[in-house]
Amino acid sequence: MLTELAQQCGEALQQRGLQVTTAESCTGGGIAEAITRIAGSSAWFGQGWVTYSNAAKSSQLGVAPELIEAHGAVSEAVVSAMAEGARARAGADWAIAVSGVAGPGGGSRDKPVGTVWLAWASQLGTQTTCRLFAGDRREIREQTVVLALTELIKSLCGSEVADPMP
Repeated sequence: MLTELAQQCGEALQQRGLQVTTAESCTGGGIAEAITRIAGSSAWFGQGWVTYSNAAKSSQLGVAPELIEAHGAVSEAVVSAMAEGARARAGADWAIAVSGVAGPGGGSRDKPVGTVWLAWASQLGTQTTCRLFAGDRREIREQTVVLALTELIKSLCGSEVADPMP
């Protein structure tokens, strides 16, 4: 499924002459890995960041430490800043960013295991969503990658893609 989504994403980007970049925390590069499964993906993907630590989010993507302190790394504010920072640094048309609690530990009452914030930034602005995924660490990360790619395809192509997430 990931390979097919990445292929669709690449075709949509390439047809429009657009580039995407990634800023990933809980997925650890999973979105970039799915994208680079596709031969020729360098035509529409130049780079991505794995910014697992808060310090990396700040130094690599320009996320203000005060923003992380105020909202936490797993938040709409931080994932938006990650996407916008990645897009600006890569000079890309689109950026996908994710930050979440993949587990098995690290959750809290407010942000239980499975909580993931995602953002998609373009020149039109930044859209975000928060999901609470079920499953183990691998499943949460995979669901995040699937949603990240699916929503980018929807943004590029309209509602032609069925949402694979319940």
